[in-house]
Amino acid sequence: MSAKIKLKEVYEVQNQYKAFYTGGTVQWSPNGLELLCQNSGAINLISVSDESSEPVIFGANPSTTDDDDGIAEDSVYTFALANGGEHVVSAHRSGLLRMWDVASRKVVKMWRGLHQGPTTRLAFSAGDQLVASGGTDTTVRIWDPMQQVCVGTLRGCVGVVSLLVFHPDEERKVILAAGDDAKIYAWNYETRELVKTFAGHFSKVTAVSFSNDRKFLVSAGRDKILVLWDYETQQSVKTIPVYESLESVIVLPDGIRVNGQKLKKGKIYAACAGEEGLIKVWEMTETAIVFKQSNSLVTKSAEEGGLAITEMLLNRQTSQLAVVSADHNIIIHDLETFDCFKQLSGFSDEILDLILFGKKDRFLGMATNSNDFKVYDTTTMNCQLVKGHTDIVLSLSANDQFMLSSSKDNSIRLWQYNATKFEINCVAIGLKHTNAVGSVSLSKISGKFCASVSQDRCLKVWKIPKEFNQTSDEKELTRLNCTLTELAHEKDINCVSISPNDRLLATGSQDKTAKLWDVSNLSLVGVFRGHKRGIWAVRFSPIDQILLTNAADCSIKLWSLTDMTCLKSLEGHESSVLRVEFLSNGMQLISAGADGLLKLWSIKSSECIQTLDKHESRIWALCVTEDETVFYSGGSDSQLIKWKDVTDEKRDREMTERKDMLLQEQELNNLVNDKKLLKALRLSLNLNRPLMTLKIINAVIKAQEQGLPETIQKLSNDHKETLLKHAIEWNTNSRNCRPAQLVLNILLQEILAGAFQVSELNKHLTAALPYTERHFARMTEYAKDLKFIEYTLQCMQPHAARATNKS
Repeated sequence: MSAKIKLKEVYEVQNQYKAFYTGGTVQWSPNGLELLCQNSGAINLISVSDESSEPVIFGANPSTTDDDDGIAEDSVYTFALANGGEHVVSAHRSGLLRMWDVASRKVVKMWRGLHQGPTTRLAFSAGDQLVASGGTDTTVRIWDPMQQVCVGTLRGCVGVVSLLVFHPDEERKVILAAGDDAKIYAWNYETRELVKTFAGHFSKVTAVSFSNDRKFLVSAGRDKILVLWDYETQQSVKTIPVYESLESVIVLPDGIRVNGQKLKKGKIYAACAGEEGLIKVWEMTETAIVFKQSNSLVTKSAEEGGLAITEMLLNRQTSQLAVVSADHNIIIHDLETFDCFKQLSGFSDEILDLILFGKKDRFLGMATNSNDFKVYDTTTMNCQLVKGHTDIVLSLSANDQFMLSSSKDNSIRLWQYNATKFEINCVAIGLKHTNAVGSVSLSKISGKFCASVSQDRCLKVWKIPKEFNQTSDEKELTRLNCTLTELAHEKDINCVSISPNDRLLATGSQDKTAKLWDVSNLSLVGVFRGHKRGIWAVRFSPIDQILLTNAADCSIKLWSLTDMTCLKSLEGHESSVLRVEFLSNGMQLISAGADGLLKLWSIKSSECIQTLDKHESRIWALCVTEDETVFYSGGSDSQLIKWKDVTDEKRDREMTERKDMLLQEQELNNLVNDKKLLKALRLSLNLNRPLMTLKIINAVIKAQEQGLPETIQKLSNDHKETLLKHAIEWNTNSRNCRPAQLVLNILLQEILAGAFQVSELNKHLTAALPYTERHFARMTEYAKDLKFIEYTLQCMQPHAARATNKS
């Protein structure tokens, strides 16, 4: 059976899922199909409909290759999208403002911002004719981007300009701004006069929105109030206490439906969001809540005045509302039903664990440095946030029926998933641990129990009930029954694994040991000692009675389950081995290290077959599909990488290349035998055969065949460079100096004529000169000797003639 197993030789990156939003500005295209997000000094444009597609990067990204304009080094502080969606203006660290064409991703205009310090806010006017910029220097500047000139500087704001909005009626020539003094200022940007001041908030104003008739203004702030202003009189009409710090407010358009309820015309409905992590819609004139979100996927801020929702975006064309969370998630809701239309995970922080589950491993569970874990549909990479834990989720496990998660909140949770609806619901909770639960494992065959280990050094076995309370109330959830508990190790336990037959348990700890336990009564079966540092993970072989352990001592060890002896130790990583998985029916391993390297091992030969280097830091998580054609890796660099087995493709490719090579070599031999030397020269260069090329050149010289310079001149630049390398190689041997010097002479004339562009010319000349000088010196000595012989002969000729006459 093992003979039929195809061993893996090569894995390649199929997809690389990086962060596309790490905090800052988010803008929505008018058609609702794309989002522009700030990402570590760059602007990423991502497709809302297809998250599996790679984000398009434009703007300045420090990680990209420097270009001629130096844009790559100049990170973006903030940006704004034009109302028409055709242009983006970005503010940069250098103080420059750049206007980009969204379609081509190219800079069309560029000018200096003139602010004394960073630019914090940008905004387009209603007709996209003007751009406003606000900075840390308290000033607001108005720009004509086409002329790249400042048409006005507005002063009066206090502190950093944190809010910048043009009046929607362009004829008024008004712009509003807010800073740190809880006031909203309005200027006429043509006359540069401060025309209005709205004073009513007690803390920083975070957002403003105009009513549909432009007569009223709604503002929100961190003083936990919404204020309705009469725009003309600057008086507050209504002040509504909302009992939460607000970050965003949007006045909803007339006639739309929210959660099935049609909004009345003539009324002012404002949607607001903040630290509670949910959206509320207020009718401002009657100070009544008409809608309060019940299906929010954003966790409430842990601290009073903290951040949960940082921004809201309304797309009128698609009638959708998007919220941006402090965890860098973007959640899009359909306004009419308020169902979640799309979830986008902009930044996963540190990826701690990965699991695959569902039919054909369709779903990927990801535990990140967050209270919520993420589940991706691998066919579309559509994301769903799963809420429930109150602290960081540390570990995940799954079988055909359930998912299991553990957290720093000292609990484990059992989840049931519906593959058709892409729904995941918590059905039970276990609360017996007294410290963070670091690892969990679900039984694969029976599905009747699970195991967990914690920093409290306890190993627990839990019974999974047959029936669960059908409730969404946290207090009514079914409690998992802890059937067995054992104080398993002397230090923190890092991992637990259940054997394929559900009879044994293995644990690994910081105390440098791994232990084997009987599932039925948690009696100790054996102890594995040999690692010099803490053990990060344990795995049972899918076929043999073997246990694998990997540790911080950079080694991987294979142990016999029958006599507890170490069968093999694999060493190749230069830092801690954090995770290992079996492949090819236990004949191979894939390991992940703290140095960001993945290694593919053959257990039989104890050799590393391939090293994969795409991660930039620790790789905490690995999961392999059932057919082993794909595996996923994730770590502290926030990258999720999908690797594909391309062993068969590589073998087929090599076979095809070898077949083509043999055919070309046969053709080359035929051409040489037929004395078609100049045609053979081109083919020999194509095959990169220095010896055959030398034979052909020597044959051309011997046959005194004409046309060698013309043939070389007709060669492509790559072929000429190959011929130059061959000639330099021949030039090192005095026997081959004649063909070498002939070819070098022709190629150097080509270089001087500009017909041959060679890379690293100095390097090639440096390699050729010493041998050429040696050949020249030798030929000079030969010439001297030849002249001496000629002279000797000439001197001997008169004597020879006399001798002939005498005879």
